[in-house]
Amino acid sequence: MQPVKSARRWFWWHKWTSLICTVFLLLLCITGLPLVFQEEIEEWTSQAKEISDVPEGTPEASLDTLLQKAAAVYPGRVIRYAFWDRKEHPHQITMDAAPAMNAPVDSSRYIVLDNRTGEVLDRPNPNQGFMYVMLELHTEMFAGPGGKLFLGLMGILFVVAIISGFMLYGPIMKKYDFGMIRQQRSRRLRWLDMHNLLGIVTMTWMLVVGFTGVINTLSDVIRAMWQRGQLAEMVAPYKNEPPLSGTLSSVDAAVKKVQDAAPHMEPSLVAFPGTIFSSNHHYAIFLKGTTPVTSRLLMPALIDAKTGALTDMRKMPWYVNTLFLSEPLHFGDYGGLPLKILWALLDLATIVVLISGLYLWFARMKATRHQLARFESAADTMDIPSPALSTAGETV
Repeated sequence: MQPVKSARRWFWWHKWTSLICTVFLLLLCITGLPLVFQEEIEEWTSQAKEISDVPEGTPEASLDTLLQKAAAVYPGRVIRYAFWDRKEHPHQITMDAAPAMNAPVDSSRYIVLDNRTGEVLDRPNPNQGFMYVMLELHTEMFAGPGGKLFLGLMGILFVVAIISGFMLYGPIMKKYDFGMIRQQRSRRLRWLDMHNLLGIVTMTWMLVVGFTGVINTLSDVIRAMWQRGQLAEMVAPYKNEPPLSGTLSSVDAAVKKVQDAAPHMEPSLVAFPGTIFSSNHHYAIFLKGTTPVTSRLLMPALIDAKTGALTDMRKMPWYVNTLFLSEPLHFGDYGGLPLKILWALLDLATIVVLISGLYLWFARMKATRHQLARFESAADTMDIPSPALSTAGETV
C-alpha cells in the first residue's frame, strides 16, 4: 500500500507543478530557440562595415584615443563602459555612451570601433528588433525584475515536475520495455508513451537548462550582493574621499598596469568611475582567463582614476562565478555551432513534451466529463439518488 501512496503523491506533484508552469515554459522554449543562435543571427543581420585592410602587425590605437573618437560620435554623452572580445570579434572594441554614468541601461547608445584605426564600424541599437523582443520575453516578459523572479519560480516548478516525472517513470517502466510506443492502443496512450519517452531521454538536459535558468533569473540579486559585499570592501578606503575633479589618469595606462599584474589573463571590460560596476573614484577593469571555462569568469581590478595606482584585485565570490558559468551553459554556448544545434534539437523535444502534457491533461478532462455524463444518464434511468451520483463522480 505504501508504494501506491507514494506514487499518488508524486503524481500530485507532477500534475500541479506541470500545469502551473507549462504555458510559461512553452514561452521560454519558443523564445529560447532563436536565442541559442543569437550570435549567428546578429552577425547575419548586422549592417556593420567590414573591417578595413591594414598592414599586418598594425598596433592597436591607445584606449584614450579610441575613447575620444567614440565620445565624438555622440556629443553630450559620457562613455561609461568599454568592452571587447578579441577571440570572437578581433580588432573591435565597443563603447557604451549614456546621458550620465547612472543612467538606465536602455538609455545607452553603442559604438563599435576598429581598435587599430579608430574607424566607426557600427552603431547598433540592441533595444529594438526581433532578437530584443525574444530576449526580453525570455528573461523577464517585459515585466522588469519582478518578471525575472516570476520566471525563476516557474523554473523551480519545472525542476520539481521533472524530478516527480522521473519518480513516476521508474515503477511504470518495470512492466514495459524501455522506449515502447503502444501503436495499437488509443491516441491518448500513444501520446502518453511519447511524452514519457521524450521526457526521460531529455531529462538530464532539462534539469541542466532549468536549474541554470533559475540561477540566471537571480542575476540582479547576485549583482546587488556583489556590490554590497566584495565591491564595497574593495572601495572602503575611499569612503570619505572627496569627489573626483580635474583630469583623470590614462585609461590605457590603467589597463596595461592591470595586465602586468595578471599576465595570464586578458582585459574584457572597463567600467568608468560612477557606474554600478565601479566606484566614484576608480576604473574597474575586469579580466578573464584564456581557457574555454576561465574565459567565462571575470576578475575585477580597481585603478585609482586620479593617481593611476592599482588599489585592489581579487577573484569573484563563488556565487558570482556560478552565475558566470550558468549563463553560457543555459544557451549551449560552450562548444560552438555543433553544441548549439544539439541544444536546439533538445529544445524542440522539450516543446513536444510540454505540448503532449497539455494534450494529455485536456484528454483526461474530456474522458472524465464523458464518464460523468454516462453516470448521469444511468442515474436518470435507474432513478439513483443524487448522493450516490456524487460518490460515483468522486470515485472516477
